Amino acid sequence: MKASPLAAFLALLAAPLLAQTHGVQVHSSDLGFSYSLPSDWDSVDPQPQLPAAKQQATQNAAGEEEKKGIACVQVALSARHGVSAIVVVALPFDCYGQTMTAKELPGFGEGAAEGLKQTFDIDRPVLGAYALGSHRMWIERAAGTPKGHTEPAYTVEIACTLLTKAAVCWMTMAAGADDLHAFEHGAVTLDGYAAPSLVPGNAFGKSP
Repeated sequence: MKASPLAAFLALLAAPLLAQTHGVQVHSSDLGFSYSLPSDWDSVDPQPQLPAAKQQATQNAAGEEEKKGIACVQVALSARHGVSAIVVVALPFDCYGQTMTAKELPGFGEGAAEGLKQTFDIDRPVLGAYALGSHRMWIERAAGTPKGHTEPAYTVEIACTLLTKAAVCWMTMAAGADDLHAFEHGAVTLDGYAAPSLVPGNAFGKSP
């Protein structure tokens, strides 16, 4: 599956983030993962944005395979802190009808990052790769601004991996260093493996 429409869909969800509830810290999915955020981040109900985001992503899909993937995508988490946002999306393999292999992860991630260019002007992208337990992680960090605007200036970061039941991507639009730190240092579990941070300090070959 080419992931560009999937990532554009992810970015479309991240942009508004209007409805809010408070105090949620650990977000768990029955697809085999969890992710933690500080309590001052606001968890957002993505349902109001889902129909329009899926429709727009489907219109940009290259074929029926991508359309099927978009239809299967689940939003595991959307949250915001000020003008910063985090969205976590998963593609369940049982819905999609096929699994992905480790060899497909870089292409999946690169397609996801490419799709963000439909929503953001992206500059100075940097790629990284690391492992959390037995799970390979693909990551890209770049500077970004919403198309047609010069601010706010974000650090846009997306990390993807493959679990037993799904492909999962975490994305942030971080307006400052503290929000980027919160995204990267959220504790995760992946198919039962617990890691203290989603993104370790050596993810890009050096400390971020």
